[in-house]
Amino acid sequence: MFEQLEEVVARFDEIDAALSTPEIASDPKQMTKLMRERTSIEETVVTYKRLVELSDEVDATREMMQDEKDPEMRAMAKEELDDLVGQRGEAESQLKELMIPKDPRDNANVVLEIRAGTGGEEAALFVRDLLRMYARFSESKGFKMKQLSANEAAQGGLKEVVCVINGLGAFSQFKHESGTHRVQRIPATESQGRIHTSAVTVAVLPEVEDVDIEINTADLRIDTYRASGAGGQHVNRTDSAVRITHVPTGVVVQCQDERSQHKNRDRAMSLLRTKLYDEKQRKAKSAHDADRRAQVGSGDRSERIRTYNFPQNRVTDHRIGLTLHALDSVIEGGLDPVVEGLHAAERTKRMATAGLA
Repeated sequence: MFEQLEEVVARFDEIDAALSTPEIASDPKQMTKLMRERTSIEETVVTYKRLVELSDEVDATREMMQDEKDPEMRAMAKEELDDLVGQRGEAESQLKELMIPKDPRDNANVVLEIRAGTGGEEAALFVRDLLRMYARFSESKGFKMKQLSANEAAQGGLKEVVCVINGLGAFSQFKHESGTHRVQRIPATESQGRIHTSAVTVAVLPEVEDVDIEINTADLRIDTYRASGAGGQHVNRTDSAVRITHVPTGVVVQCQDERSQHKNRDRAMSLLRTKLYDEKQRKAKSAHDADRRAQVGSGDRSERIRTYNFPQNRVTDHRIGLTLHALDSVIEGGLDPVVEGLHAAERTKRMATAGLA
């Protein structure tokens, strides 16, 4: 482990040196990439250096104890030594956790897709509820959520909605949301008070920027249309919305949020790259995707991952057996207890895989 830590420290110093060069300073994209990498390893470097300092202090204090003749001074040194040994143990534990192999996608922005499944209008209403829940959770984390497209249903629901969530660490907070979300509640239109069960599927993809995805423009069918929904009066006057179909794969993306057709096209192309990259990764069955399909952090949209039971004010995450009687808080964006439980399960799994458990 210590050899790995020395390599991490060396890489940290290498990044610091690179960030001070004119070449990097004049390249915003490269600067952002290096700053993200630096941020991801900074805590590990600081903790390791602290551990080295504590180890040196432990050795020095132990040596002083051996040389000290005064019983009172020896007792004071022993007390200080015990404290230092305790601090060193805490630093070692923290460092072991920091050395758990990280998901390289954790700092990426997120493409979030929510779609109504079984349950008709009730499912469409729950799509809107989940969108609101994720928007509030994003706000609590300092992330920015932007809606790219939406397909409205009757009674105020949404058949589907696609958003992008920007912020360092966004994917780490949202990656466990992929799957089928089941809701049990009494619909407003239910006169006999019967509980209905509906389902909504959520897909969470890390937004990709510079990836090796070749897109032949001849494979694209690009349609423009007038945007609908919120966004101002301009949406009814210009064909600013863009829909792009990648004919070979059948992947369809659309964006209607921006005011100009050019911006919507750029955003749609970015979304298309993200979806094609994800498809390429899944087909390759790489370790990256094997982890994605694992019980914790699964990207399998057919898997039922969570149940929201409104009559019992209960939310249950089936992957880790977590049940909270605090649905009212969770649905208002208080997802932290659920996310923390999923992160803990992921850490345990990664520690076991890395032989650190």
